[in-house]
Amino acid sequence: MKDSVLKFYDEFAEDYHLIFVDWNQAISRQGEVLDKVIQSKFNVSSTHNISLLDCSCGIGTQAIGLAKYGYNVSATDISPASVKRAEKEAVCHGVKINFGIADFRTLDKDVSGLFDIVLSADNAIPHLLTEEDLNKAFQNIHTKLNHNGLLLVTIRDYDALIKEKLTTTQPKIFDEGKRIAFQVYDWAVDGKTYTVNQFILQEINGEWKTKHNSTEYRALLREEINKVLSSIGFTDIEWHLPVDTGYYQPIMTARKI
Repeated sequence: MKDSVLKFYDEFAEDYHLIFVDWNQAISRQGEVLDKVIQSKFNVSSTHNISLLDCSCGIGTQAIGLAKYGYNVSATDISPASVKRAEKEAVCHGVKINFGIADFRTLDKDVSGLFDIVLSADNAIPHLLTEEDLNKAFQNIHTKLNHNGLLLVTIRDYDALIKEKLTTTQPKIFDEGKRIAFQVYDWAVDGKTYTVNQFILQEINGEWKTKHNSTEYRALLREEINKVLSSIGFTDIEWHLPVDTGYYQPIMTARKI
C-alpha cells in the first residue's frame, strides 16, 4: 500500500460526503443493511453484547450507522484526517465510538483486545496491491477476532469490472446541477491495477471549483480473496451480492474457527 493512499484520504476527508446525495441518509441505509447481514450470522438478543472493529472507518459512514444499532463499536483508519472528522461526526450523531489510528496490516500491534466482528468497507482492502500486504492484512484481522468471530468486507464487484474495464463513471449530479461528482479510471497495462481519479465540481458563490484526488487499487477477484482467506484459516466464506442485499457493493462474510 503506497503513501498515496494516506495522502488521498487525508486530503479527501473534508469533502468525502460530497460524493453522496445525502451522506446522513447513506449512514442510515448502510447501517441498516449491514445490521441485517450481521443478524443473519449471529443468534443474540442484543447488539450491545457484540463488539465490532471497523478497521478502515474513513469518516465514519459504517461505524456510525452500526453504533446507532447498538453495536459496541471501535473504529480505526490509516488516515488521521479521516479519523479526526469521524470523531466529530460521531459526536454530532450522538453515538459513542472508540477511535484510533491504525494500519490494518499491523492491527495486532496498533489495536488492543479482541472483537466479535471486524469490518472493512468501502473498497479499502483493494488498496493492498501485493500478495504480501493482502496476506498481512487478513492475518492481522484474523488475530483480532474472537473464536467464531465474523469478518465483513465490502468491495467493488471486480468480477464484473475486470471484464468491462470501465474508464469513467457516470457523473452524479446533485444540488440542482451545482455539484457534480465522477471518477476516471486509468488501468495499468496488465489490467490488474488501476488509478482512480476522483473529481468533484461545485459551484460556490457563482464560481465553479474543481477538486481532484487520486489513488491506486487492485482489481481483486472474489476467487483471489477466497483463496487467501482459506489459507489463513477462515471458513464459511460467503458473498452477498447487491441484488440480494440492496447494498451498493458485494459483501463478503467469513468466520474465524
